[in-house]
Amino acid sequence: MLGSSRNWQTAGRDLTARFHVLALDLRNHGSSPHDPEMSYAAMADDVLGWLGAQGLPRVTLLGHSMGGKVAMLLACRHPERVERLVVVDIAPKDYHSAEHRAEFAAMNGLDLATLPSRTAAEQGFEAQVSDWAMRKFLATNLERTPEGRWRWQINLPVLTAALLALEADALLPADQFAGETMFIAGGKSRYVKEADRAAILSHFPRARIETIPDSGHNPHMETRAAFVAAILSDSP
Repeated sequence: MLGSSRNWQTAGRDLTARFHVLALDLRNHGSSPHDPEMSYAAMADDVLGWLGAQGLPRVTLLGHSMGGKVAMLLACRHPERVERLVVVDIAPKDYHSAEHRAEFAAMNGLDLATLPSRTAAEQGFEAQVSDWAMRKFLATNLERTPEGRWRWQINLPVLTAALLALEADALLPADQFAGETMFIAGGKSRYVKEADRAAILSHFPRARIETIPDSGHNPHMETRAAFVAAILSDSP
């Protein structure tokens, strides 16, 4: 959520050692279209439609955080399209976070009409977002208009309205993917815990769970070498 394919340029390049890598922006994110519907079912359908348009019948599917929930849902509902699943620092469960509320409040409270720079935006987030890295991450979603003003590249109103649904578990109890699956968790992240193992294995019985001790929620950026090595060592 709030990320884009730009965040995957370097790790994606590294993964080309063994894969043909294609990085997507989900709807209402990055360069993808804005749409009033924001749900996991709609995002999974978008990815399926894109795979069909590209003539890709079966792929290794990797998703991080919200993208990981999309990948889990697609794999469970359309297992014939997924040769191998990689889920990065997210588990099949609900995530209700006061931090998310604060981040969205900070973004919605920003006065874009008078904003001089991204640095000023980061400073404006300080009262509600204590983590400097998160402030920088939020500001990456700002872009210049042709007239030189700032605007949100994300569809902020729709994402704000859909936040509760996006924090919820995307899977039903009966959803299952029996194919090869790898979960990568950040050892310093709170998103995947030992208590989540049972839920992971109930939906993904062949899952292997690997923790990168020095990483937080973004192992593809924070500990890129270890992240890429884990994926490449686990691939055929």
